[in-house]
Amino acid sequence: MSILDLLQRGKKNREKELRQKVAIGATVGMTLGAVAGVLLAPKAGKETRADLAKNAQELSDKVKVISGKTQEIIEETKERINEKTQDIMSGVKDKIADIKKEANEDNQ
Repeated sequence: MSILDLLQRGKKNREKELRQKVAIGATVGMTLGAVAGVLLAPKAGKETRADLAKNAQELSDKVKVISGKTQEIIEETKERINEKTQDIMSGVKDKIADIKKEANEDNQ
């Protein structure tokens, strides 16, 4: 695996994370828009408060779901990074060992 491959893979991971952040932002934005719509709707105060309480609970539930998914994605990403780092380090160690072996053979 070349450095260019690693750089491209890193770029793809960053782009994926950006798309996920945009999706989270859009979800929060839609929820806030719904709350604003409820606040500006011509309803009685009691109905508006009930709707606000309902929407606040829904928002809380959505945030918990998004938070859980985000945590899972972060853990998966950390695992992939660790695996790739170990693969790279293993390859580097093998190359160093080969170079040392060649140097020792040349010195003899």
